[in-house]
Amino acid sequence: MAQERFHTIGKRKTAVARLWLKPGTGAITVNKRPIDEYMNREADRLLVKQPLALTERLGAYDIEVNVRGGGISGQAGAIRHAISRALTLAEPDLRPPLKKASMLTRDSRVSERKKYGLRGARARYQYSKR
Repeated sequence: MAQERFHTIGKRKTAVARLWLKPGTGAITVNKRPIDEYMNREADRLLVKQPLALTERLGAYDIEVNVRGGGISGQAGAIRHAISRALTLAEPDLRPPLKKASMLTRDSRVSERKKYGLRGARARYQYSKR
């Protein structure tokens, strides 16, 4: 590896994660707090570690993340996207397994906007005949 630190950005819904990946012991820091302290749900922590587990690099890199916007679940998806992109920068031979698992694709699904005259994006007010 020629470069010491790798910087990438990952997105999901309205969450944006800026990530720095460097060789280390496997410590993951989110917004200057350990991941176990920042994310309460085990499912979110597993989602974040998914690209590392898939490529068998769980203890190989230290990860530092600044994440903004969205909820915890969307932020976990953004971090997963950023980790996948950083791994391909650090080790280009990891790209095929990550791409096959669709971890390099930005999940473009976002909430549909509310329309005027309606209760929600598609939900209408109840019709009253009398």
